[in-house]
Amino acid sequence: MGENKADEYGSIPVPNVQYLAMDELKEIPSRYIQPKAETDRVSIDESREIPVIDLQELLHGQGGDQMASFHTACKDWSFFQLINHGVTEGIIEKIKGDAEEFFRLPLEKKKAYAQQAESVQGYGQAFVVSEEQKLDWCDIFALRTFPIDERLAKFWPTSPPSFSETIERYVEELQELNLRLLELIAKNLGVDADKLINTCKNGTQWFRINYYPPCPQADKVIGISPHSDPSLITLLIQVNEVEGLQIKKNGTWVPVKPLPGAFIVNIGDAIEMLSNGVYKSIEHRGTINPERERLSIAVFQLPTSGILVGPFEEVLGNSGAKYKTVDYDEYMKSYFATKLEGKRALDLVKLGEI
Repeated sequence: MGENKADEYGSIPVPNVQYLAMDELKEIPSRYIQPKAETDRVSIDESREIPVIDLQELLHGQGGDQMASFHTACKDWSFFQLINHGVTEGIIEKIKGDAEEFFRLPLEKKKAYAQQAESVQGYGQAFVVSEEQKLDWCDIFALRTFPIDERLAKFWPTSPPSFSETIERYVEELQELNLRLLELIAKNLGVDADKLINTCKNGTQWFRINYYPPCPQADKVIGISPHSDPSLITLLIQVNEVEGLQIKKNGTWVPVKPLPGAFIVNIGDAIEMLSNGVYKSIEHRGTINPERERLSIAVFQLPTSGILVGPFEEVLGNSGAKYKTVDYDEYMKSYFATKLEGKRALDLVKLGEI
C-alpha cells in the first residue's frame, strides 16, 4: 500500500456524532438542525414499487424480458435492489460484523484512523469544508480501495484484527460485480461493453461505512444530506435492519425497504453523462431513527482519473449531446465545490459551465 499519496479533498475535523449522541441531549447543536427535513414530503406507498433485479436471470435468462426490466429500472428509477448477485454470503456477513465491531471500539481507538486535513480517508465526517456548514448526523469510515498503489496503509484498520482482510476480499468481489453490471448497462444502451468498462479501467473505487446514531429529535436532523453520487455505479448494503435510505422521485422522498441479502444499486453521475441522460443519477439521502443506530456500507466505482467523460456517440440520437464532455478530475472538483452552494455539478455540465 502507498504511504504518501494524499487525496485532493480534505475535511475539517468536527465532533464525532456517535459520542455526541451518547449524551442525554436536551438540545441538538444548531449546526445539525436542518429545518427543511421537517417539511419534506415522503411517500410510503411508492417504496413498494422500487424494482428488484435478479442478476442470475439477467445473465442466464432466455429472451429479452429480464433486460427490458433492467433497462426500466435504470431509466425510470435509477435505483434497484439486486438479488442473486453472486457475492459470497459469508464475506457479506463478515464485513457487516467487522463494521459493527469497529464502531463499538472506544473513541480513542477509532481516532487512530482519524481523517487528516489532506485526506477524506479514515474516520470522521464526509466533506466538511466550512465552519458555517450544516453537519450531517453521521460518522463515516472511508478508504480508497483501488487502484491498489494509491491505498493509504495508515488508514487500513488493525482492529478488529480481521477487518483489513475482510475489506480486501469484499471490495474485490464488488469490483467484479460492478463490471458485470456495466456490461449489462452497455448492452441496453447499445454501446460496446469494452467501451464502457474502459472508462473505469484502473479506476478509483471507494469503500465507506456510514454510521447513523439515534437522535430523539430525528425529524430535525439529516443522516446524509440530499446528493447524487459522482460514481458510475454505487453498491450499498444495509448492515442492520434499521431503515433510512430515501430516494427522490417526482419531487417526493420514497423510502427504500432493503431486502435481506440484496444490494441496493444506484446509477451515478458518470453514467448519466455517458448515457446522455438516458439513465439518470437522482438525489437520495439518509434519515435518522429516534431510538436505534443504523449502519450501511457503500462501495463507489468511479471512472479512471483524468479520463474524459461525455455522451457516447451511440446514445446521441437526433437531439445531440445534452452534456459537455469534461475531464473527470475537473468534474470532481466542481462536485465538491457545488455541495455548499446547493447546486448539482451535473446541471453545470448541461449548461456548459464546467
